[in-house]
Amino acid sequence: MTATMERSFPKRGGEQLYAPLPAKIIGAKQLTDLERLLEIQLSDGKDLGHRPGQFVQVSVFGFGEAPISVSSSPAKKGSFELCVRNMGGLTGALHRMGEGDTVGIRGPFGNGFPMTCMAKMDVLIVAGGIGMAPVRSVIQSILADRDRYARLIVLYGSRTPGDVLFTDEVEHWQADPRNEILLSVDRGDDTWKGHVGVVTTLFPKIKVDPKAVIAALCGPPVMYRFVLAELHALRVPDQQILLSLERRMKCGMGKCGHCQIDDKCVCIDGPVFTAAEAKSMHESI
Repeated sequence: MTATMERSFPKRGGEQLYAPLPAKIIGAKQLTDLERLLEIQLSDGKDLGHRPGQFVQVSVFGFGEAPISVSSSPAKKGSFELCVRNMGGLTGALHRMGEGDTVGIRGPFGNGFPMTCMAKMDVLIVAGGIGMAPVRSVIQSILADRDRYARLIVLYGSRTPGDVLFTDEVEHWQADPRNEILLSVDRGDDTWKGHVGVVTTLFPKIKVDPKAVIAALCGPPVMYRFVLAELHALRVPDQQILLSLERRMKCGMGKCGHCQIDDKCVCIDGPVFTAAEAKSMHESI
């Protein structure tokens, strides 16, 4: 099966594409020293209407605007979640905000993961570091409609045990025998009893049928080349490999050209591409 991208222009029209819609923070949870999970509710009371893999432009008055992937499933009603890494400036401001504070939201934007193509297929997710945040939306979507999909395999690599995101949820995912959830850290400590090594060292622990699997990758750019090599060794075609490209999106609508690669704009043609598409764009993977 060839994955077909689900591309569409944002549903929210008119000024809402350009002017941020006020939204309230209704929940905040510190996940690690650097990552914080924010639950957001739009002021118009509507659901965000996103697809897994899409992003929103988040603004804080006095600090500007930045793209952040939606971390929660569309099945979650009334609010959505963003996993924010503190990198200074705007993200630092978001880390200092709490329940009741207001942010601005534009979007959702971009091309998400094609969930319809994953139906009845094995889904192999490979995430590195903060890359777990966007694919968490995919995982939650699968778990919300579990019978629609075959096997769920997750290979998740972090730098240290303290960097592992969503630890409580990971344990819940592991409790379902239909799921294969494997974790690894680059550097273990006295508390870590699991696998130690980069995420690609988890591949010998799994078996897949290349005709019946869709792979979804999200992580640092350096990870992709090595993960693709492992998938190619398993004979998974590039058309069945999906990856989310990291670019600094600005307008979200393909007008500013800030995230352009060749004739593509990551904010509307991506951030999710097949590996075949990424290679045709001369992306360094």
